[in-house]
Amino acid sequence: MSATPITSPVTLAGTQASLVPLSPAHATALAQASGEGELHRLWYTAIPAPEAMGAEIARRLALHAAGSMLPFTVLDAAGAPVGMTTYMNIDAVNRRVEIGSTWYALRVQRTALNTECKLLLLTHAFETLACIAVEFRTHRLNTQSRRAIERLGAQLDGVLRAHQRAANGTLRDTAVYSITAAEWPTVKAHLQWQLQRPR
Repeated sequence: MSATPITSPVTLAGTQASLVPLSPAHATALAQASGEGELHRLWYTAIPAPEAMGAEIARRLALHAAGSMLPFTVLDAAGAPVGMTTYMNIDAVNRRVEIGSTWYALRVQRTALNTECKLLLLTHAFETLACIAVEFRTHRLNTQSRRAIERLGAQLDGVLRAHQRAANGTLRDTAVYSITAAEWPTVKAHLQWQLQRPR
């Protein structure tokens, strides 16, 4: 089993995207990214408003300091910050993580960037951190997110009904997906093909 702590900061580099440790220095660019299309107004997900970006970065860095999150800034191919993602709900004893609290600027949605980010995160989780499973969670009604998770090759574990209260007061049913270590070689081949296939 790997001795690498799950919360050890790391940079994961690809061709379409790179993931770097989240920093307060990214606040201005991330605020501009979240302002594209007023993403923070989507009721079924939690994307920080531009004016709340500094507080959100501080919140994620505090969770990192507490050992429950490893936050990243997502950079596009040109090196510009275009979103955020994390390892969260970290279970260091059982080597399980959730990939979540992810959002991207409108201009990079439905591009190869998300596929490559997930390939980078999953490769690190399974091949460096020796995770036994990686989870993904989303609102049951967030069909765009659910389709993206399913395209990765994750399997639906179930739905946690009335799992959380949303910012608008409604109850969230949470769809829980996962990829296990045994499934990883097949999922990896699938993601690599998705990135390499002719467009």
